[in-house]
Amino acid sequence: MTVVAKVWIDEDCITCDACQDICPEVFEVNDESSQILAAVRVDGKFDRNVGGSPLSGTLGADLGDIILEAAEACPVEVIKFELVTEGGEETVVAAEAPVEATTESIAAVPAAGASEALTAVLGGDRALNILFGSQTGNAAGLAEKTAKMAANYGLEAKVVDMEGLDPVKLASMKRVMIITSTWGEGEMPDNADAMWTSINANGPALANTHFTICAIGDSSYDEFCKAGHDWNGKLASLGGHEAFPIKECDVDFEPPWQEWVVEALPLLACVDDSGTLQVELLEEMKAYGSDDDDDIVEGDFAPGILAQEDINITLEIFRYCPEASESGWDTLACAVPGHATVQDLLITMQREVDGSLAFRRGSSAGTPTTGVRVNGRVVLADLAMVGDLAQEGGRVRIEPLPGHPVVRDLIVDTGRFESHRSRAEPWMRTDPREGQTLPSGAAMGTVDSAVATALHQAGDVLSFQLIQAMSDTLAHDTHYEGPGVHFQQWLRILDPRTGESQRRSMLNSLQEKDGVWSETDHASLIRQGEDGRLAARSLNEARSALLNQSRYSGKSGRLVKWYGRSVKWTGNVNETTLYRQVLGPLGLVSNVFSGVSARMALAFTRNGSPPLRGLQGLLFPPSGVGRIPKMFNSKVDEYHEVVSLFNEIDQRF
Repeated sequence: MTVVAKVWIDEDCITCDACQDICPEVFEVNDESSQILAAVRVDGKFDRNVGGSPLSGTLGADLGDIILEAAEACPVEVIKFELVTEGGEETVVAAEAPVEATTESIAAVPAAGASEALTAVLGGDRALNILFGSQTGNAAGLAEKTAKMAANYGLEAKVVDMEGLDPVKLASMKRVMIITSTWGEGEMPDNADAMWTSINANGPALANTHFTICAIGDSSYDEFCKAGHDWNGKLASLGGHEAFPIKECDVDFEPPWQEWVVEALPLLACVDDSGTLQVELLEEMKAYGSDDDDDIVEGDFAPGILAQEDINITLEIFRYCPEASESGWDTLACAVPGHATVQDLLITMQREVDGSLAFRRGSSAGTPTTGVRVNGRVVLADLAMVGDLAQEGGRVRIEPLPGHPVVRDLIVDTGRFESHRSRAEPWMRTDPREGQTLPSGAAMGTVDSAVATALHQAGDVLSFQLIQAMSDTLAHDTHYEGPGVHFQQWLRILDPRTGESQRRSMLNSLQEKDGVWSETDHASLIRQGEDGRLAARSLNEARSALLNQSRYSGKSGRLVKWYGRSVKWTGNVNETTLYRQVLGPLGLVSNVFSGVSARMALAFTRNGSPPLRGLQGLLFPPSGVGRIPKMFNSKVDEYHEVVSLFNEIDQRF
């Protein structure tokens, strides 16, 4: 029988509710962390119980198994506990997590038939420190996955945030893995900047340290993976031993990371208690680590797949060969499970039909780089299920993500998006203020929980790259920055921690020629589902803020102002008045020569079709649907409501 003596919560809890869902008798989650209830503790307090108060009465025995289940379900493994053995002694257990320095590590149990040399290595110090430098969370996520895989090799992995870490501690670490992104033009991520400065000023000798680096970057930048290469060179210069060569990862970082981790982990696992790499044990260590076929990377908390019946579809996949500059379609009739993802279809097509098919793979958890267009909808290939996109006997038409140049087949070049985003600079720059600061000295700022929740909800979309691709304008205007970029800018403007100078700069950027006014409307976003609707609402809020800030000056402001005044004064939708007031006399004269006036008068179509086609639309509807309306006067319904509305906001004009 499992008897828990004590249970407590380490730092870095992400308040995911997993522990409370499983064992509400012991755990309660608030805005900051999971807590241990007062009713189950000897001291009667309500906190994380870092002081180690024992469980009261027989609760440790009654709820022992459930507490262990809750600890195993914790995605960041911060629930720690002590077990009471049959002899009454207490043993500290950390639910597949590294044991704290104050407790004695539990040696890994070698597999049956292991050699004496492997048994000796597995019986010593098995600590592995996985350091991450992360700006957007990608490196931190890979560090957590790496730590789960490390258990296969008898390693006790500890994920370490570089922020606040003293480089002197590296000297006592026998095994080190660094996973870091590169920020800006070859710069360290914010959380790694202070440690990098410190280790360059006074780096320790690393004669007993074996290390390997996984560098995440973007090959569209000149300084590709520079932060990772800087760490690799620095640790080597301090005497560290490179156990496995540095691995470079582009924006589609999952596949190269997987290649790196399956080779680097068994090598570091061969480092013995004295800090010596026993290379001759590598193959045996790999065999030892491969005994467990469970999907440790995703964790036991990953949701199960709900199986759906097979459906018959016609699969159409866009193909493009850059060498021959030729494009076309591959068509295949097949039956697939309704729960299969678009990525599953592409992988099957690549393996069984055409190995040359090119597409970006993801982790099946919604990877931003896997975006494609399926039956007109912009989706993530590793997340979207076939059953949600097609019906029995239907068609599944897969195309590259719109608005981006196609590299090959379904792979697009997102360099233009990254270039616009880099110019827009939607990352936080705060004003000097009192309170918390980053290690670099920059003000960090704080927000209350209600504001933080509102900010999260305002930007809770799968991928800003997908939002970018939802635009109808982007494919026709290479200078237009795009809704994905503008959405990020608006979210930063809403953040109260943003400095006033940065807020003004981004508002001015949104107002510029290639800003939010470049898109006629956001209907193209709205028809793409909830993420598109969320982005459209935010971008319309941005437009409203810009109109109020400029007091309805400029072309866009004058259009709104005179439309409103025209309706209010006349009770009619009066295009003649609107046209004259917005363009002014000089604009009217110039448009006579450019042909715009004639097009509006004769109702030619927006898409530039021949004049005869436009004239046909006047006689044979619906062929004229979508044409530019003629100048006319039309009565406004509920005119009194319109007048009341504009009386309320007329002071803005």
